[in-house]
Amino acid sequence: MKIPLSKPDITWKEKKYVEEVLDSGQLSMGEKTRRFERQFMSRFSVKYAVAMNSGTSALHVAVKTLGLKAGDEVITTPYSFIASGNCLVYEGIKPVFADIDPQTLNIDPKSVKKLITKQTKAILAVHIFGQPCNMDEIKKIADQDGLYLIEDACEAIGAEWNGTPAGVIGDVGVFAFYPNKQITTGEGGVLLTNQKDIYEMASALRNQGRSQTSEWLEHEYVGYNYRMSELQAAVGVGQMERLDEILGRREAAANRYLNLINQYQLPVTTPMVLPECKMSWFVFIVILKEGSNRQKIIKHLERKGIQAKPYFPSIHLQKSFRQLFGFKPGMYPVSEQMSERTLALPFYTSINPNDQETVIKTLKDVL
Repeated sequence: MKIPLSKPDITWKEKKYVEEVLDSGQLSMGEKTRRFERQFMSRFSVKYAVAMNSGTSALHVAVKTLGLKAGDEVITTPYSFIASGNCLVYEGIKPVFADIDPQTLNIDPKSVKKLITKQTKAILAVHIFGQPCNMDEIKKIADQDGLYLIEDACEAIGAEWNGTPAGVIGDVGVFAFYPNKQITTGEGGVLLTNQKDIYEMASALRNQGRSQTSEWLEHEYVGYNYRMSELQAAVGVGQMERLDEILGRREAAANRYLNLINQYQLPVTTPMVLPECKMSWFVFIVILKEGSNRQKIIKHLERKGIQAKPYFPSIHLQKSFRQLFGFKPGMYPVSEQMSERTLALPFYTSINPNDQETVIKTLKDVL
């Protein structure tokens, strides 16, 4: 593709830190990992950070540290990457989906309230595409009903709700660093919390269940190999040092797209950004008119060298979830409709403004 969907932004700084790790001879659980964790603790004014090998791993550990277990129910959104559902299924927990707001594409707090039962133990709020959910309403519901609150902020590093960073409003928050994210470590994730017991258990679970006070090869829990490598952490340290620059450039790129859509009078809409939100741009999504042939649009763009993808299929209609829980079409109509109409355009930190104009002009032609 001449204009790919996404591309990481790597500089000499990240390469230098990777070389330092290679020269050190310590490739796991070393100073770069600790430094990466300290960067998050400082940036988010949070007491504890635990780096892991993926956002999915961090979500799974978050579920485990809260003591959630088979038979429990957790309310979450169907309009998300499948990891936010899988992390519950791993533990035999039933995901209970609440439909989404058609304007923001985030979970609708009114839907959440109606779904609470005696089996409900937590809410897993996903900040979709870098825009925080309505955390005032969701936290109010969680507090009133005595529920844990997990923030899947994997797509929302740097985002804020009413001035508070996404990822530190709930009991535990998770960020992810896949190559298409705002910052990357190749693969990777981090868990944030202000609760010491959560931190201690998370720290042990990511390292085969070995607590920080355990002797060598003593394992307090049945844990996992969810460690972040020093090579991943080295890239992450460099990316975190450039975080404000990266977020600023992505915001500028998003604004260029918004202006071009208006300039060319493109017959699409974009998700509404609420005034309470500070957006962190993960991907750039347009919402096609109802009845549009999205696959035909994608193929036309690809013939012109422009990559585009549908974002996101509804989790409840994925084959695995339909088989496990009997979900059917029509259960979450807003999510299903948005799953059919949303389209991700090429978007990354270093995207060329001329390429963005080419994308919008080409999309206008096919529409």
